[in-house]
Amino acid sequence: MRTGEIQPWRGGRGRAAFAGVFQGWSRAALAAETAGYGIGLALGCIATLLLAGCTAAASGSRAVGGSGASRSTLPPGVQTISFRGDTLREFPLAAATRARYEQQLAEAHAAYVRTPTNVDSIIWMGRRLGYLGRIREAIDIYTKGIALYPDNPWLYRHRGHRYITVRELDRAIADFERATRLVAGKPDEIEPDGQPNAQNQPIGTLQSNIDYHLGLAHYLKGDFARAIPVYRRRMLGEAQNYDQIVSTGHWLYMSLRRLGREDEAKESLVAISRDMPVIENQVYHRLLLLYKGELPVDSVLALGPSGEMSVTDATAAYGIGNWHLYNGRRAEAEAIFRRILAGGQWGAFGYIAAEKEMVGVR
Repeated sequence: MRTGEIQPWRGGRGRAAFAGVFQGWSRAALAAETAGYGIGLALGCIATLLLAGCTAAASGSRAVGGSGASRSTLPPGVQTISFRGDTLREFPLAAATRARYEQQLAEAHAAYVRTPTNVDSIIWMGRRLGYLGRIREAIDIYTKGIALYPDNPWLYRHRGHRYITVRELDRAIADFERATRLVAGKPDEIEPDGQPNAQNQPIGTLQSNIDYHLGLAHYLKGDFARAIPVYRRRMLGEAQNYDQIVSTGHWLYMSLRRLGREDEAKESLVAISRDMPVIENQVYHRLLLLYKGELPVDSVLALGPSGEMSVTDATAAYGIGNWHLYNGRRAEAEAIFRRILAGGQWGAFGYIAAEKEMVGVR
């Protein structure tokens, strides 16, 4: 993957505006929390490496930290079993979207056939399969790549993402922690977008995506305390643009609220404002403004007449449902979680989170 210049901060406020975003927090406590995560990460290295090695050798073995489904026992066409025991098959894609993704896959496949050991060919083949919901095939491609390039962090970053998709959270965490060690002390790199935004300007980097997904995997396990230092690390100086600030800030705020740390959650919103020049993550931006009390809830999400949801809608709806949940409105939260599950976007992170919230609830 190419190394590029990191996207600069845009707008008049710049990075300096966020220098004191956590000024109300105890720096000593923050350092201790982050150090504690690092110690835990170090202590887990051997187990993580063993797990990563096992998954590299046999990606179809029993799921870890997920639904418990075995790849070898899944019915034909089933990608995984949900946390609630439902079979999950293909993504619900519009016909035009599916046609575009199929064309992109055909191009990636042609490149992969020409150069099957080229790491970029491997990664793009896996990404294009993933967009179509062919998650197990994507994982297999990344696993073959890891056998060739066991020290390539991009392969762990992308395979970890798809382990989240199939609800194998411990495997995802193992991959992201391996990637974290591989990039430690190295310059960050821009991650090319698979589906470019309107400005054709990538907003993510290798390291920001490792952190984002690692924190998310901890969050989805209900381990909010382990998600927080990952998100704080990025918010405290490693985030490269406003899109990263709002996406990270969203999950950080929710993690803090789920642990009842309301003052810290409120402090995390201090530098969030309406005029942030966000390119792509407008939903996260609006959710943060909702949490701050600056937007009404009906301005964040507007569903179609039949209640259909896009991936972005599922993300917004989960944020609203979670907002009801930690404010003591369980019935309202569950009603929204049910709507997310009915929407069918099972690959969306908001869907996965709602699914986890509704385990045991019928």
